[in-house]
Amino acid sequence: MNSQDTLAHIRLWHKDFWLMAIASLLIAMAATMLIPSLPKWMLFVQGLSADETGYCMGAFALGLFLPGAFCSYLVQRFRRNVVCVWSVLLFALSVGLPAYATHIPFVWMLALRVVQGAFFGLAQMVLASTLIIDTCESSQRTEANHSASWFGRFALSLGPMAALLVAQFTDDMVVLLVSAGCCVLTALLVLMVKFPFRAPIDNPHLFSLDRFLLVHGVPLLLNLLPLTIATGMIMSLPLDATFYGQMMVGFLLSLLAERFVFAEAELKSEIVSGAVLMTAALLVILFVPTSPLASPLLALGLGIVGARFLLLFIKLSRHCQRGTAQSTFLLGWESGIALGVGIGYTCFDGERSLLLIVAIGLVVVSLLLYGSFIHRWFILNKNR
Repeated sequence: MNSQDTLAHIRLWHKDFWLMAIASLLIAMAATMLIPSLPKWMLFVQGLSADETGYCMGAFALGLFLPGAFCSYLVQRFRRNVVCVWSVLLFALSVGLPAYATHIPFVWMLALRVVQGAFFGLAQMVLASTLIIDTCESSQRTEANHSASWFGRFALSLGPMAALLVAQFTDDMVVLLVSAGCCVLTALLVLMVKFPFRAPIDNPHLFSLDRFLLVHGVPLLLNLLPLTIATGMIMSLPLDATFYGQMMVGFLLSLLAERFVFAEAELKSEIVSGAVLMTAALLVILFVPTSPLASPLLALGLGIVGARFLLLFIKLSRHCQRGTAQSTFLLGWESGIALGVGIGYTCFDGERSLLLIVAIGLVVVSLLLYGSFIHRWFILNKNR
């Protein structure tokens, strides 16, 4: 990194960007805290079956897509930080509500998970595709997207670990309240940042793919989904706080690998290496479940492929589509994990070995798809 790049990097990490990055971490933690705690509450307190629990956990993925077509209208018609704050607070309300309910029927729980996904998805779309970009100069936007996404990635380990530790000393209902508290803190951090006023656009389109879905990036989205679904399936297993804590080691190693190993490497090497590492981690979990290598290996591979896929989406986007690319990656990441958790409970309850074999198959399919088709397609279609 030369002196000019160093100065640009320093200018990016100012107070407002830090606040938005931490807000991204907290809202992602709020969602991931529900992964180990909410299914236990549905199974053992509400008396839902494993199938019903899986449907409810997977319904979160459907909710993520529901507000997308309205996202562009909302941020053009209203102040974007206000849209984000209201979405976060409504997500907090939907998360904290079950803590005060004695019994929620399956249909209502299913609907509640869709609502949770909708408010979380809208909050994340506005935060990641608009507010974080607004805190930096145009020349720093790729680095800003890349850096902020790492905070959300670390939430994949921090959220479940925090939930399990809280539940260990209290109960799963307190976890829901802590998750809602993370949402409130997110809203406060967003309110602490002063965003430039932008006059509302007259007659914006109510429905739009802008800031929602990069249509010509769908092949890349379909390539990402098997990897995140496999990750969600692993997270549906009864893992302990140590497993999630060790994932942070793998994420830190993937950050170092980006900086020192893949800085000058061939473009496709990161996806291939990351998928191979994920496959190795799943094999370790299958055959040596007590090995301390499994969790760091999984996070190492996931961190590498996650960071690279985000950059691929950004490079695939056309002018003024950076936010749309960011949201499309977010949909692939979050919906895949939610679907994987749902599939784990619905299809593989008590079938740990079969779940791991299917997860390995999904990672291998994604690797083969990228190596045989997606990489060449990306080279022909990239715009940056």
